[in-house]
Amino acid sequence: MDGPAAVTPDALAPLPGPASAGEGAERRWTMLCVDDEPSILSSLKRLLRATGHRVLTAEGGAQALEILENESVDLIVSDMRMPFMDGAQLLEQVRARWPHVVRLLLTGYADVTSTIAAINRGQIQRYITKPWNDDEILLIVRETFERLGLLEDKRRLEALTQRQNDELKALNASLEAKVDERTAELSVANDRLKKNYLTSIKAFSNLLEQRGAQLVGHARRVADVARRMGANLGLDETEARDVFIAGLLHDIGQIGLPDTILAKPVPRMTPEELASYRLHPIRGEQILMALDDMSNVAALIRSHHERFDGSGFPDGMSGPAIPLGARILALAETYDDLQTGHLGANGLSAEHARVVIQRGRGNQFDPEVLDAFMKLFLKAPKPAPPKPLLLGTPLLKPGMVLARDFMSDEGVLLLAADHVLTVDLIARLRGLEKRLDRELVFSIKPESVQPTPGPQGSQP
Repeated sequence: MDGPAAVTPDALAPLPGPASAGEGAERRWTMLCVDDEPSILSSLKRLLRATGHRVLTAEGGAQALEILENESVDLIVSDMRMPFMDGAQLLEQVRARWPHVVRLLLTGYADVTSTIAAINRGQIQRYITKPWNDDEILLIVRETFERLGLLEDKRRLEALTQRQNDELKALNASLEAKVDERTAELSVANDRLKKNYLTSIKAFSNLLEQRGAQLVGHARRVADVARRMGANLGLDETEARDVFIAGLLHDIGQIGLPDTILAKPVPRMTPEELASYRLHPIRGEQILMALDDMSNVAALIRSHHERFDGSGFPDGMSGPAIPLGARILALAETYDDLQTGHLGANGLSAEHARVVIQRGRGNQFDPEVLDAFMKLFLKAPKPAPPKPLLLGTPLLKPGMVLARDFMSDEGVLLLAADHVLTVDLIARLRGLEKRLDRELVFSIKPESVQPTPGPQGSQP
């Protein structure tokens, strides 16, 4: 080896690797130096360790192969002349068993024939002549790891691209063109936005339900009854959507009320508590004021405690002056409150609650809205929808659709009904299952499950 060469600060700097371990992080690579002369190994280790990367050493080919079987190695630097197994033989085995490991050969000028054999059999990336120059070997190692980092980034991006392409293929496979391909793409994108929008609304309304057990499920029940009443009244798509969303968010103004008020039935509130309670429709409207798309919903929330005879709050509106959606919400909420006990000491049965509601015809409730409500219970029962499939995470597949909301043990909405499963989402659900250390079961729409092909020549 030459005398000590001048090593520049740049040559000693840690070699860059992919920043996958964190923003700005540098990969710590692993090098394996193989030589039967301890002094050579010591010199190489001292030189390469200054880079900040991990350096392993082996005093022969057999020891090197043993290390490779137990360690993750990125770069191997082997001497050519070694007893029992020379560098060409070692690198040939490394190429066959660990092809990703970059292979460098240390060789003397007299070993030209052996070097050619190593190039042909071991497909080494580069050979370094003895005696070496320290700056040269550091530069070679730096360039090698830079190339490895770029290749690793390339593989990661290709894997990400492939995964995204697979998800897009799975999504596109489920679409049915109605007019032409472009119309179908726009329709699916629009449907996805609507689902995400409603999922966000459900999650938002779920916040209030965390305030107490008596609130759990109230908003969803009110929204469902209001939606079905709207269908009986012939609401268009936009009006029906606004009523449904307003049903989910109608009590959002109560989020600032103390637990003592939320836990009390209305008849048992003190005058001061009742005055604070009656402000929640206004507060609900104010919470949504900055959202342009929520202006109609906010108006329904403000007026959902108005009465048809004008004795309601907060504005004392009456008759048709009250928005139709608010008149629907007023009845739907009263129906649920009567059953949960929010309007009295004890909850009523559904049948008894309907009897009480009919007494409010023309004074508390719009007669037309009341008729639409009662029709919900006069129609012949519809055929039961297909029973959802209950599947554990090992059976989940991309493209499957949730039949019901998936809630956490704490009552938090994690996934809304109609959510389409993807490869990444299924992986996250399996991770959640491991963290909880228990089996998770999901309700899946049967029509979204692809049939399993039967044996060749048989009918599925």
